[in-house]
Amino acid sequence: MRLRHTDIVIRLMWALLIVAGITALVTANVSLFFVSVATLALTSVPYLFQSWAGVRFPAGFVVAVVFFIVATVFLGEAGDFYERFWWWDVMLHGGSAVGFGMMGVILALLLAGSDRIAPTPSLVAFFAFSFAVAVGALWEIFEFAMDQIFGMNMQKSGLMDTMGDLIVDVIGGAVGALAGFGYLKGRQSGVLSGAIADFITQNRHLFGRRDK
Repeated sequence: MRLRHTDIVIRLMWALLIVAGITALVTANVSLFFVSVATLALTSVPYLFQSWAGVRFPAGFVVAVVFFIVATVFLGEAGDFYERFWWWDVMLHGGSAVGFGMMGVILALLLAGSDRIAPTPSLVAFFAFSFAVAVGALWEIFEFAMDQIFGMNMQKSGLMDTMGDLIVDVIGGAVGALAGFGYLKGRQSGVLSGAIADFITQNRHLFGRRDK
């Protein structure tokens, strides 16, 4: 069976983690071994969740999630990319905010399928934007708590880091929300709007009356 490009990308990331884990084991680098194994385990979560919840994710979404986990846990921490590249944290915050904005669109449409809200494009976009920003704010509270309770340095430069992350979260959340707005307006030519459309097409059974 011929592999899709998305499958190849995921397998390459898995190969990177396996090689790193073996190298760490040979060199007795316990921390790198733990990070490699933990990251490899986390990348299996999308597949396990699909099997458990009966939800199908578009291939591009799975690649994005796996890459985000590898970029955050493995490259960010083990590879020290947060210190090497000033834009690494900004890229990950922005990308995750876009993703959470799109997730907000999906959640709003799921509620609409249950007849709980009217799925107007503006209302769905507002809900999605609010959801993404709320998740970003909760993450900043988590970072603050870790720094205060366990003496970690997740906030780096403190207020500037927190505000910078929140600003990026707002921008990313707006992009994800606008993708949902475009989808509901019938404009599915964009990558993000198309991803939302693919998810809904592959999971029509979840959306009640809207997609029957």
